[in-house]
Amino acid sequence: MAEIQRGSVAFVFPGQGSQRVGMGREAFEESTLAKAIFAAADDALGESLSQLCFEGPEDALKLTRNTQPAILTTSVALLRAFGERPDVVAGHSLGEYSANVAAGILRLEDAVRLVRTRGELMQAAVPVGVGAMAAILKMERAPLEAVCAAVAAERGEVVECVNYNSPGQIVIAGHAGAVEAASERAKGAGGRAMALPVSAPFHCALMKPAEENLRPYLDAIPFAAGSATLYTNVDAAPVRSGAEARDALARQVSRPVRWDEAIQRMVAEGVTLFVEIGTGTALTGMIKRTTEGATAVSIQKPADFEAARVAIAAARG
Repeated sequence: MAEIQRGSVAFVFPGQGSQRVGMGREAFEESTLAKAIFAAADDALGESLSQLCFEGPEDALKLTRNTQPAILTTSVALLRAFGERPDVVAGHSLGEYSANVAAGILRLEDAVRLVRTRGELMQAAVPVGVGAMAAILKMERAPLEAVCAAVAAERGEVVECVNYNSPGQIVIAGHAGAVEAASERAKGAGGRAMALPVSAPFHCALMKPAEENLRPYLDAIPFAAGSATLYTNVDAAPVRSGAEARDALARQVSRPVRWDEAIQRMVAEGVTLFVEIGTGTALTGMIKRTTEGATAVSIQKPADFEAARVAIAAARG
C-alpha cells in the first residue's frame, strides 16, 4: 500500500441506511462497467440483486441481508463507472467492504457473499426487539460515554457508544431498555436523542456472536495487499496488509466505528479531498462537520462525475 502525501484524495463509501429503491439505476443504464458489476453481484448471489436495487420492493430492500450487498454493489458500480483511482479509501461500517474492493484488497464477488452472510449473522445475533440504536446529537464523547456506563451498570445491560460520526453526532446501541434510558438521560444533559429504525444493535458487545461466527467466512477468503491505503473503522488507522484488513473487518462487527478519528487522521496525514461514492450524502455531511482541513464532494449518479473530476484535479495540483 502506497504512502500518502499532501494533496491525497480519499474515496469513502457509505454504510447501511443509505439504501433507496432506484439506487444505481443511472450508472447501470449509462455504463457498461457498472452493468458488469451488477451482473457479477447477481451471479455471486444467485439472484437478481440488481432488480431489487432498481425496482424494490422497499420492504425487501430494507432487510439487512439484502441492504448490505445492495449498498456495496451500488457503490462499486459507481466507482467503476467513474473510473478514477483513489490514494486512500475508507468506508463507514458496511462501507469498509466497498473500500476493500476499491483498494483491490477484496474481490467484488467475495465481498458480496461476505456481506450477505454478515447481514444474516448480525440479525441472528440479537432477536428483533431485544436491541436498539439511537442517535445522540449535541453531546460530546466523554459525557455521553459516562451516561452509557452509568446506565449499563445500573441496569446490568449493554448500552455503548458505537458510531462516533462527527463532533456532536454519536450513535448508541445495546439492549432496548438501556438505550431508551440512556437517551432520556442524555436529553436531560442537554443532548437530543432520536431512535433509529434498525433491526439490530450494530457495533456493540451484543454483536460478539456475529463477530465470532463471521471470522471463519473471512478466513476462507483471500485478501490482497491492495493498491490504495485503507483506513479502518475499528482502529481509525491505516492497515499495511490484507491480513490486517481481514482482521479489522471481523473486529468492527462488535466494536465502535471511529469515523471522526479516521477522518481527522487522514487529513493530518495528507488527505485534502474526500469523494463519497454511493447513495446519499451522509458521509459528506459528517466530514464537513469534522474537519476544515479538507473538502468533500459526493457521487450518487453519473451526472456527478465531472464535478468530482475537477475537484480531484485541483487537489492533486
